[in-house]
Amino acid sequence: MDLDAAFSALADPTRRAILARLALGEATVTELAAPFDMSQPAVSRHIRVLSDAGLISQRVDGTRRPCRLEISAISEVDRWLAMLREALTANYDRLDALLTEMEAEGGEPARENSEEKGRR
Repeated sequence: MDLDAAFSALADPTRRAILARLALGEATVTELAAPFDMSQPAVSRHIRVLSDAGLISQRVDGTRRPCRLEISAISEVDRWLAMLREALTANYDRLDALLTEMEAEGGEPARENSEEKGRR
């Protein structure tokens, strides 16, 4: 899966809403189009973008073509986001440790208030 394509697909609120609906279970394009004020072909184009990004797939069931989430692609996006969350947590932990150390050394961390800025 291409993360760039996945995040590009996720940039659109309609596509995110489609994914949220598919998180509840399979749905046809007609079912997915129902809550939107757009044509079924327009929804089909959104489905195509999500499918090309690997986030969803369609299967043939007689005359129906239900869509469903591709768990492996969603999991890959989640793993990438988890890596960022871990990095941010580490950064915040270092900042907390530094602030705790500064406070233990006899005072508050240096902060410039708006009144001091205005006097300069």
